[in-house]
Amino acid sequence: MDLNDQNLETQKEPSLGEPNDKDIQSKAPVEAEHSDLESEPKVPKKIGPEPVKPGVVYAHTQNVVVSASIHRPLPLVKLAAQLEGAEYNPEQFPGLILKIDEPKASSLLFSSGKVICTGTKSIAEARKAIDAIIVKVEALGLKVTGKPDIEVTNIVASGSVGGRLNLNSIIFTFENTEYEPEQFPGLVYKMPNTHVTFLLFGTGRVVITGAKSQKEIITSVHELRRQLLEAGELEEVPSEK
Repeated sequence: MDLNDQNLETQKEPSLGEPNDKDIQSKAPVEAEHSDLESEPKVPKKIGPEPVKPGVVYAHTQNVVVSASIHRPLPLVKLAAQLEGAEYNPEQFPGLILKIDEPKASSLLFSSGKVICTGTKSIAEARKAIDAIIVKVEALGLKVTGKPDIEVTNIVASGSVGGRLNLNSIIFTFENTEYEPEQFPGLVYKMPNTHVTFLLFGTGRVVITGAKSQKEIITSVHELRRQLLEAGELEEVPSEK
């Protein structure tokens, strides 16, 4: 089965190695105990990834990608000439690249009025970034009527299933997996009946991609732990005394 997730061009490829504290800066932790998983979490200044703890399941949002339509054509040549932080090279790519400072984000603008935004740490921040783009567009005399249609296309998170994993065994126990340790130390697992694909590492750390909501992230991480325990593929780490 083809496990290649459909990702936007703006999504960065993972580095060849397990994520470490310097690789991952999480501002919007998704806590398992949240009673209202649809609500947006508060965004602290800086949170590093937690260590793998016995039985502790967590996930931290790293990147939210959204697409939006602002319901009007965009003159990209004019925008490129007048917007600070804009880059436009139509011979190489049909979209205009625009960087937003607050909230921190990168976006692609197309002449049709479609916008793709990446780099934010929550859905709320992504919406604010789209609003900031509209403000910049209207400041140039280009009226935007109505609210933009915003759709979450991908949420990337990092987390833990709370125990060690034997990837050499999981590749044979689980279907929908890919593992080539000579090329990359993580095992790819496409969870059935979901949008989600996992990167699993032997320490129990995981990277989650393809989710459409923060609720889906939490649900899928707990489901992954349940599947691993049921298959006898999760080694519980003894608590330190």
